[in-house]
Amino acid sequence: MIIGQVFRYARPYDPMDEVIDGLPNYFFHTHSPGSKRALLEAGINPIKKIQSPDGLRCPAILISSSPHKIGSAETPWQDFFDPDKGHIHYYGDNKFPGVDPSTPSGNRALLDQFSLQSSPNINVRKYACPIIFFKRVRVGSRAKGNVKFQGFGVITRVELVTQIDRKNDQPFPNYSFDFTVFDQSKENEIFPWSWITSRRDPSKSNAEVLKQAPEAWKTWLQKGDNGLELSRRRVVKLQTYSSNDQRPQKSSREGKVLDIIYQFYSGRKARFEALAAFITERVIRYDELTYRTGWITPSSSDGGADFIGRLDIGSDLASVKIIVLGQAKCEKITSPTGGNHIARTVARLRRGWIGVYVTTSYFSEAVQREVLEDKYPIILINGNRIAHEVIKEMYEEGISRVEDLLETIDETYDDMIMVREPEEILYD
Repeated sequence: MIIGQVFRYARPYDPMDEVIDGLPNYFFHTHSPGSKRALLEAGINPIKKIQSPDGLRCPAILISSSPHKIGSAETPWQDFFDPDKGHIHYYGDNKFPGVDPSTPSGNRALLDQFSLQSSPNINVRKYACPIIFFKRVRVGSRAKGNVKFQGFGVITRVELVTQIDRKNDQPFPNYSFDFTVFDQSKENEIFPWSWITSRRDPSKSNAEVLKQAPEAWKTWLQKGDNGLELSRRRVVKLQTYSSNDQRPQKSSREGKVLDIIYQFYSGRKARFEALAAFITERVIRYDELTYRTGWITPSSSDGGADFIGRLDIGSDLASVKIIVLGQAKCEKITSPTGGNHIARTVARLRRGWIGVYVTTSYFSEAVQREVLEDKYPIILINGNRIAHEVIKEMYEEGISRVEDLLETIDETYDDMIMVREPEEILYD
């Protein structure tokens, strides 16, 4: 199994055929002779524990995320998958107000694994199992019955959160889980399901099973938390992105949301700056950096910057504050943004500052190459990313209409306008 590979998951659940409907058969590739099928019927799917020579062993836990159900009663939240950066954020399986979120079977299984995986004692960690990730995807007109392999890894953070039941508008407690996705380069990017088959064999000891494990798993098992970054998956990609990678399909959820955003600011594009400042904060905080939104500059005298923010790195004396200059452009979705606007923002930067350019449009490859070749310290946020962050915020806050979120953000616009020098944010 290769990360990004799409499998057919369809009835009857038969492992005999290698290919079904033009896709590799999930049950063929996850077949363990003598064992039951590895199903993805729920969001969190522990494979039944076996009694090994070393005691009880869970072979693996399979995670299945269903983006096409986002906002429904079954999945009123949004998971986030970024296996190329070795990161997945996933919400647990409690969905009801008044329920202890540690009692649903999926959450309970992940919490049990977290206690093993986070242990500083290798003799405890050796009883931990791998978490294997899949995401349900659309293939052509078929929304169901297709799963994309997203890698394997361990739990690195658990947080108790409050979510909103969209049907009854009631809050309910749940857990969110952060996973580190492990590197598979030593295995030529192929995940060895034979390892899971071995883990399901009650006659094999943990030491025997470990011989078939990927190298990243062995590194983590030996070093614990100190081995996480050594084991994390990181993909070196081409540094420029095509227009298709930056523009959502018009019929997709992101495409519809982006169109609503563009229409919302029609005739009052200056007010898009409040949304741009909001999106910038979300994007930078995604990498767990401390970011503070400052203010919006008056449109008549912005001097090449539409909004100001600050990035804080470190703490106390061992810290530095970096000024962030933002440019916001609510532009036609189908046309690339002009390179002259980016150049104007870069020209405004002083030593130690960074820029952010937020557009409902996209960046041509020529503009991207210029930014890369000249090593401009500027973050480029395209329309697809804007729509993605808006969707995430809606489901995190229990908001059903895009316009409701945009109106809430727009209400902050007038109060955010300030006549200040960028350096003043260093002293706030």
